[in-house]
Amino acid sequence: MSAVSGKVALVTGGGRDIGRQISIKLAEAGAKVCINYCHGEASAKETLATIESAGGTAMLAQGDMTQAADVSKVVTACQQAFGNNIDILVNVTGGLVARKLLEDMDEAFWDTVMNLNIKSAFLVTKAVVPFMPAGSAIINFSSQAGRDGGGFGAIAYSTSKGAILSLTRGLAKELGPKGIRVNCISPGMINTSFHDTFTKPEIRRNVAGSVPLRREGEAADVANLALYLASDASAYITGASMEINGGAYFI
Repeated sequence: MSAVSGKVALVTGGGRDIGRQISIKLAEAGAKVCINYCHGEASAKETLATIESAGGTAMLAQGDMTQAADVSKVVTACQQAFGNNIDILVNVTGGLVARKLLEDMDEAFWDTVMNLNIKSAFLVTKAVVPFMPAGSAIINFSSQAGRDGGGFGAIAYSTSKGAILSLTRGLAKELGPKGIRVNCISPGMINTSFHDTFTKPEIRRNVAGSVPLRREGEAADVANLALYLASDASAYITGASMEINGGAYFI
């Protein structure tokens, strides 16, 4: 039996790309998965259908994770479906929004990026922790950009992802005595719609050709790591950032 079998997982941004693969992987391992999505209903429904067709258990919960009222609604929906406890929280929600230089950014853009990447993780974690028993796990999402400043026009994004690293460490200290582990995953170049939208094809080819493993990562690679961090196989790991970048960046 899997180490996450029977546990309840909430995956924010769980309907597409990395979030989709994490939702599927957790369900394959026997978890009951609450898949949060904001706008991508069709994609979220595809994710749910994939899980259910394979015999897994999941449900959908729409909501904007930058809004406290929506967060509360999603947590309640998850509990109504699967019970009071939430054993696994994966904060995938986030994004670049747009590439902008400092001179092109206004206050509203800065706030949008910070809300999407760091406020969302704060709001969801605050709402879920009261329902997490000892042995639970939280997985946040930083980025290689949080380490190296990101690509051209990614100042706001990289700053917000650096904040996720600090949030993870602080939460690990605060929640450790309650038996809750908190870690984060910091992906490099992963083959997702993020880079389809924001990264030029020639840059992607150059990056893939320069990393030691000579390829982009896949969302399934990240999902495998998330499953490890969600399970008791990583029972003595907390406050860590797990880099997954094919050797592009070492810490």
